[in-house]
Amino acid sequence: MTKRTSRAAEVERTDLEPELSAYQQTLRARLLAPPVVTAPDPWLRVAFAPVGGLLGIGFASHPEDGRDLVMVVSRDGHGLFDTVTGEKIARDRDPDLEDSTPDGVADLSCPGLGPISGVRVRIAGLFGGGFHTTTRDGWTLEVVTPAWPNDRVLLSGDGGLPHSGPHGEGWWHIFHSNYSELRAFGFSPSGMTIAVATSSDISLWTRRTGPSHSSSAEG
Repeated sequence: MTKRTSRAAEVERTDLEPELSAYQQTLRARLLAPPVVTAPDPWLRVAFAPVGGLLGIGFASHPEDGRDLVMVVSRDGHGLFDTVTGEKIARDRDPDLEDSTPDGVADLSCPGLGPISGVRVRIAGLFGGGFHTTTRDGWTLEVVTPAWPNDRVLLSGDGGLPHSGPHGEGWWHIFHSNYSELRAFGFSPSGMTIAVATSSDISLWTRRTGPSHSSSAEG
């Protein structure tokens, strides 16, 4: 009995995570310290919309002028947001059952609505998928979790972690998911929009200067 207990204790000890190094502790402290701040120019937050039971979001282009649109899929139906104004421009509270969530098809897509009716939109969120995390002109988005399980979204122009400069000069903590589960985040393919979605809401940032809609982000 003594030998078995000793072996069990030894196995348990070897399963423990190693302690953080001094460098890791310093980096964690730097990521914990900054408060949420306004995104830098030219980024402008245009929307914060409660969406109960949000499952995922997807990007699309308006057929008239190519501006970014964001489709939201939730347990209460589908919605479509204009990313320039932040306005909800279409709503479907009762989509067809087979298309109500993206997990029914291989490419995780749902049928569009409003001005993008007839177009399928790939959805990232609870069921998988993802978006661009960099743009051609040097912006980067990343999620860090120095205090699990609360995710923080960082926007930077310095190439991403480890962020050698001070907070607010090259990198900015723009969103803290300390109340709901983070579902999806990223740039639109045009690089003109940032979207962050949690299980309870969506936030959108846009920029009216910078790359044209023909430019593309890089993931």
